[in-house]
Amino acid sequence: MTLRFSDSFLPKYSGPASKLPWAAIVLLSLTMLFAASCSKGYAERPASPPPPSVSVVEVQPRTVPIYAEYSAQTFARDGVEIRGQVDGYIRKRLFKTGADVKAGEPLYVLDLRPYQADVAKAKGDVAQSEANAEFAKRQVALLQAQADLAEAQAHELKAREDVDRLTPLVKQDAAAQQDLDNALAELKANRANVEAKEANVQQTRLSTRIQVATSAAQLQANEALLRTAQLNLEYATIVSPVNGRVGDSLVQVGGLVTKNSSQPLTTVVPLDPIWVRFKVSESDYLKFLKYTGSDDLHHSPLELLLADGSVFPSKGHIQNSNNQVDPKTGTLELQATFANPKHVLLPGQFGRIRARIRERQDALLTPQRAVEELQGMQSVLTLGPGNKAQARSVVLGEHAGPDVIVEQGLKPGDRVIVEGLMSVRPGAVVDPQPYHQAPADTKGN
Repeated sequence: MTLRFSDSFLPKYSGPASKLPWAAIVLLSLTMLFAASCSKGYAERPASPPPPSVSVVEVQPRTVPIYAEYSAQTFARDGVEIRGQVDGYIRKRLFKTGADVKAGEPLYVLDLRPYQADVAKAKGDVAQSEANAEFAKRQVALLQAQADLAEAQAHELKAREDVDRLTPLVKQDAAAQQDLDNALAELKANRANVEAKEANVQQTRLSTRIQVATSAAQLQANEALLRTAQLNLEYATIVSPVNGRVGDSLVQVGGLVTKNSSQPLTTVVPLDPIWVRFKVSESDYLKFLKYTGSDDLHHSPLELLLADGSVFPSKGHIQNSNNQVDPKTGTLELQATFANPKHVLLPGQFGRIRARIRERQDALLTPQRAVEELQGMQSVLTLGPGNKAQARSVVLGEHAGPDVIVEQGLKPGDRVIVEGLMSVRPGAVVDPQPYHQAPADTKGN
């Protein structure tokens, strides 16, 4: 572009050029510089910028699962307090705080010497009782009494034979009457002795029977005392009753353990599986039942969202439910389990349970990030004719993962701007590109 100046811009001077006034020379120089800069500015003027690039998604009806989220907390159902079952001083502690232990693994060892002595004494008593029982079973006294009876019966028989032999001889005056009288007295004495020996055999038999029973009872009692002593010796080594993670020791080495103490030695909590409790409203509980098609909630998979926003990798299942709805809150407590093989979750952690409660047919969805909210009004930017951005007021419904259901404001086929909203205003022409949802956004759907 060339600028032309008329003579009216120059001062009137009719004299020689060498005597041109200095003010006119300065004005002429400035005018030429201005003309040159204007010519250069017009020559380097840039072209119009291209329309901004945005990511868009086309809204189409589809069937989507509807999820609900509930505040939850982990807990250990079978956590146990470790206590002493016998009294004694701790000699050894065999675990580190926070270590994983198995059922039957030793945790503490008390002073074993008193209980070892009790076992040795009980074994001696059992051996003595076994000997007494064996002696009673042999019935030595009864056998001796029976032998004495047999001897007395033999003497009686001899005396009777003497009487029988002397009686006819005395009648024939072949023997003295005194001999017969002596034989009769001997027979009578032997008869009395036999009766006494028979009574002694009966008494000995009864005594032997009592002795056998008493010895057997004493043996059983001493065997029971031995088992008690052995149990106490076993209890002096305190073991974990379950698999889990052990806590801090509340009684240190050298401390006294008593079986009636109110303070536990430590605690062990099972971590696999981990239990989670959460509360649902009455309406959501009924939705659960309707969605599963039965009264059994155990087959509905659950997700656990941790405090950092991540999703726990294992799926959970409902195991228990309370037997009544809390009348104060109108909620029902449910309890679920999650496989926790790496012991990542600990009792007492907070999170959120995500559960699928139903499916929505022919739903129009848009990514949540495409929705703008201003003064309680929600809107999205859509593409109109000529790829011009248009603002649409929408009414939103339930969430389905990273998407939200649009109840009013959109129709099938509408294209919604998802990314690039900061550089677009209603009425502006844009360059639309397909929107690709990131894998992290789809997690949990």
